[in-house]
Amino acid sequence: MGRISRANLKKTIYYLKRNGLKRTWYAVRERLDEKKQLPYLWTPPSETELENQRRQWEEKGFSTVFSILVPAYRTKPEYLKELIESLLSQTYPKWELILADATEDDSVECVVRSILDSGASEADGTVIGGGILTGTVLDRGNDNTIGGNIPEHPDPRIRYIRLQQNAGIAENTNQALTFATGDYVGLLDHDDVLTENALYEMAAAIEEGRQQGCMPKMLYSDEDKCNGDRTEYYEPNFKEDFNLDLLLSNNYICHFLVMDRALIKRLKFRREFEGAQDYDLVLRAVAESGLAARPDAEKSIIHIPKVLYHWRCHPGSTAENPRSKLHAYEAGRRAIQDFADRAGWRAKAADTAHVGFYLLQYEGSLFDSRPDVGAVGGCVAGRRRGAGNSSLAGKKVLKGSGTMKGNPMPGGGFKHSVHIIGGRMAEDGTVYYENLPINYSGYLHRAILLQDAFAVDIRNICVRPECRELFRKVIGVPYQALPGTDFFDASVLPEDCDIRRVSLEFGRVMREAGYRIIYAYDQKQLSTKMYGE
Repeated sequence: MGRISRANLKKTIYYLKRNGLKRTWYAVRERLDEKKQLPYLWTPPSETELENQRRQWEEKGFSTVFSILVPAYRTKPEYLKELIESLLSQTYPKWELILADATEDDSVECVVRSILDSGASEADGTVIGGGILTGTVLDRGNDNTIGGNIPEHPDPRIRYIRLQQNAGIAENTNQALTFATGDYVGLLDHDDVLTENALYEMAAAIEEGRQQGCMPKMLYSDEDKCNGDRTEYYEPNFKEDFNLDLLLSNNYICHFLVMDRALIKRLKFRREFEGAQDYDLVLRAVAESGLAARPDAEKSIIHIPKVLYHWRCHPGSTAENPRSKLHAYEAGRRAIQDFADRAGWRAKAADTAHVGFYLLQYEGSLFDSRPDVGAVGGCVAGRRRGAGNSSLAGKKVLKGSGTMKGNPMPGGGFKHSVHIIGGRMAEDGTVYYENLPINYSGYLHRAILLQDAFAVDIRNICVRPECRELFRKVIGVPYQALPGTDFFDASVLPEDCDIRRVSLEFGRVMREAGYRIIYAYDQKQLSTKMYGE
């Protein structure tokens, strides 16, 4: 993170054009601060761990079969070779690769054949050959057929499909999906690679869900980025467990995504969301599960907190150059809007200062559209008493929603000592984004994104009217709103109020009552009604 490179310079210039000097100043300053942190180092699983996985999957009776879909187009031979090798080296062998090639010539097919003909993997101590199925997929239709040869090798897991035309990633992936026979379908870009333990970890999580009586519908892992020749790994994406409102702010799920075959075949990819077809797919899968109204359904979506996917960055990739696929970010915004419309929410999806990150802005009060939400909380900011000290008590708290007042620096900024000291809380009382300077966006911009929370600081909270009596019972004081707004007036709290304890207790009680709590860095962006404007 924080690397000085030509790509980062391009991103900075583009950010400046979009957001102006002040925001760019803070963004650059934040990136420079990130450079002071210890560098990221990806450490692959040990050989001992990999050997154990090769033995244990059979001992534990794992039976899940994965269909890995790869739409290919003019793929560089070295990238395709590494992709296939990353599958052949998997510690879990029950997979099939369906490579749907839309390249105009036979260059990709020749690479596949050369890889299979040259020998194979030593993953489990035996030689694994490869199978290839060639032919032309005709135009989509009920009578879609494929011609081909009998697999040339004893291992038919690698299936090559030659597409008649390049219809775009969404349609090309749909073509590959037609031939998927596995229990789950995994999505892999043609220039990326999986870690050796990727499919084992997925199979283990599925088996655990099966034993607990809750079969996962969707699974995803952490990921990182790598340079073209995979000599450097950086910008890890350590993800949260499923978080609906964070997902509606950014496609944080991304890679490595695995989905129940019946579900993905029913939904398919939509070409009108080309560039964000994976994002659209995930949002529709979430909608179908009823998660917008039933938080308990989240058990069917599993997060594996391990880096299982390397996203290769090169000048033409979205990961390296955001401007290379701006249409993808526009499609992402439309996918969110489609989700909100289907849910019946009166909301508009808008872009934020950062490309690929969004905000749902609600007409009137958020509570009018979202019966699942019981409370919304913003950040609480103030000055630290000393290095590392971020007490939630103290008289220097600046109540607000991220729009700070007071102590301006030249140029309209704010002193670096103004930090987040309250806001979103974890179940153990940890304050998310604590000590982050108020004008910073945080790790992967998450500090400024809408997201679900276990609890929020009651000093900056808005509670839906039906829940205010519950608030009184937990907090011990009536819910009195600030004049002209719906926000709780924290001045009525007793001097000795343990903010952290009562905030956590209110969060727990609200969750037990079936409500969702949302953290919003700047609540004024959500709706005007809450502020009485």
